[in-house]
Amino acid sequence: MKLPRLSTIRSTTGTGARSIGQPETVIVIGAGVAGLATAALLARDGKKVTVVDKLEEVGGRAGSLTEAGFRWDTGPSWYLMPEAFDHFFELCGTSTQAELELIDLSPAYRIYNDDGDFLDVETGVEKVAKLFETIEPGAGARIRAYLAQTSDIYNVALSKFLYTTFSSPRELLGPAVRSRLGMLAQLLVRTLDKHVAQSFSDYRLRQVLSYPAVFLSSEPAAAPALYSLMSHTDLVEGVRYPLGGFDAVVRAIAKQAQLAGVQFRLGAEVTSILTAGASPRATGVRITDASGTQKLLADAVVSAADLHHTENTLLPQRLRTYPEKYFAGRDAGLGTVLVLLGVKGKLPELSHHTLLFSKDWAPDFRAVYHGPEPARPLDCSHSIYISKTSATDPDVAPEGHENLFVLIPVPADSALGHGNAYRDSPSAHVEAIADAAVKQIGDWAGIADLEERIVIRRTLGPADFAERYHAWRGGSIGPAHTLAQSAFLRGKNVSSKVAGLYYAGATTVPGVGVPMCLISAENVLKRMHGDATASPLSSFYPA
Repeated sequence: MKLPRLSTIRSTTGTGARSIGQPETVIVIGAGVAGLATAALLARDGKKVTVVDKLEEVGGRAGSLTEAGFRWDTGPSWYLMPEAFDHFFELCGTSTQAELELIDLSPAYRIYNDDGDFLDVETGVEKVAKLFETIEPGAGARIRAYLAQTSDIYNVALSKFLYTTFSSPRELLGPAVRSRLGMLAQLLVRTLDKHVAQSFSDYRLRQVLSYPAVFLSSEPAAAPALYSLMSHTDLVEGVRYPLGGFDAVVRAIAKQAQLAGVQFRLGAEVTSILTAGASPRATGVRITDASGTQKLLADAVVSAADLHHTENTLLPQRLRTYPEKYFAGRDAGLGTVLVLLGVKGKLPELSHHTLLFSKDWAPDFRAVYHGPEPARPLDCSHSIYISKTSATDPDVAPEGHENLFVLIPVPADSALGHGNAYRDSPSAHVEAIADAAVKQIGDWAGIADLEERIVIRRTLGPADFAERYHAWRGGSIGPAHTLAQSAFLRGKNVSSKVAGLYYAGATTVPGVGVPMCLISAENVLKRMHGDATASPLSSFYPA
């Protein structure tokens, strides 16, 4: 997304005041959601902030592609955890209502299985209970109890586990946590798939409750049952669509940064983080752009870039908190092949959000996380996701056409190759995966002529994520939320070797997804102020 011209946005100075010892100038590496949000909050805290990004537009992985009258988001597409958006905009002196137009989706999503039957999932406990009871007698009462627990866990997570730097264990053991220690311990040691199977037998119900593990770059057999809280977001709170897609969300966040006086250096690649002193301290970055190489100096640096890239490319070995050996045993999470389709005619068979789930999806997860898998010779999942934003947004496709965003999970492996969205031609492997996905959509959803109705097709592969966003191993979302990679085990948002170097974004705490990136921005601000509290900020810090 190109930044709006500054003349269209009233620029102001930051409204916050600096505490003693606070950096006056900060460089933020990366203009994705986390970088933009961090910059906005730091600038409102009174700091002079510059954002640097190698790309010519902001948004990072939350990108956008426009061609021949079609527009596709090339990253996030589910608007969940509205509290995180509401809180961020409130800190910026505005509101979600003022910045975005949100549309409730009904159904929330549609699910197809191999046999062509589909299931429409509506939002709301009673609607979900009715659906579950229809499929499995007795499941209605069980899902009410299940969702009551997920809502409780979700609220505890918001208040104690997300808006925190994990600097003070005492903060994490307040009454709300202590009263639930037994339950929380069980949910941490049990996997999501086993937790769901304990209460539900029908494979369709199990899939509805366990597929959100993929939102966490993980799989149901590896994600802790604590992440059942995700079902609160789609089944209780509901699924919304921001008109204009996530491009509109990025624009709204970027606007807050600009209003706070943040400066941008786009098209400038950061090649190293500068340090000085016997006890090393971050002093800025070295960049390369069209004019050559230069230094940008600052009192502190926040890297919202991929953590592996930050540590193992931008810092010398002696200053790495997370060296290569740290990543050797880590789960890089989900890789994806994205297929962006412009299709002639309407596609009533597909909802705004449509999921194709194999009845037996175990081979899908084995192919992505543990492959090679003989039943999946293309090294990709047959459980895929389709977003048809033209169902809700009239401006994303020419009249009489639909736009489809298709996400096919694959291993996080850049060797799978590139797509053709940013190159002249795709790799053979990515092309074969795209071909198979188009055929599968046509077969499962009963759209016999889908392939011949496609008027434009663009693709992205893991190598695009590695090249454009320096994504570790070409992963598309970030490291998986396994038990060993969740909460304080995910790492910390500050360097142990370099004073004044902080981290934000999906590859650090609290984790993956746009809401988590917004929260990570706030946690950087907390870290700078030595704030060990575990609750969201109610206001900026006093002078």
